[in-house]
Amino acid sequence: MAFDLRSALRSLKPQKHVASLERRPDAELAWAADEAAIGGALLLDTSVYLDVLQGRTPQAVDDLLTYRLCHHSAVCLAELTHVFGRLDPAHPTTKSVLKAVGETIEDIPAHRLHSPDASVWGQAGIVAGLLFRLSGLPKGEGHERRFLNDTLIFHQAGVLGAAVLTGNIRDFDILGQLVPAGRVIFYRAATR
Repeated sequence: MAFDLRSALRSLKPQKHVASLERRPDAELAWAADEAAIGGALLLDTSVYLDVLQGRTPQAVDDLLTYRLCHHSAVCLAELTHVFGRLDPAHPTTKSVLKAVGETIEDIPAHRLHSPDASVWGQAGIVAGLLFRLSGLPKGEGHERRFLNDTLIFHQAGVLGAAVLTGNIRDFDILGQLVPAGRVIFYRAATR
């Protein structure tokens, strides 16, 4: 599949966005606690895997994960497998962390694991650049990569006809404002 840059620019209109965006009030967002357990498909953000592994998901998220069709992104797979190269093998907790992450990855059904296509990559690149420009964050601190991963997941969910389930409230709320057609369901991780 080829990427149509002109069509993406017409659709996304990055040049029209000049003012920074602020996170909306909680009352304007879709929360897991307000969602019916039975409903549309979900695409899980990496925050979901991490919060599940740490026992920090609220009951509403656990219910959605139990009853809804859950899709998985190769973007999240990369974020999860990153620890296998990053963690210090000599650290006393590394072995148990890698075991838990490995088991989580092995539990992902192959037919529910999706890779972004060229169109998703192209659109995500534009929106990630826009998100970074409007954020006012400093260059060289990893924000651009993080934004690209988030926008890949966000656009991939749209292609799948799914809502993103995430605990990353700020970034995905801004994405939802930039691309209002996307659907995101938010939650706050439980504190220990």
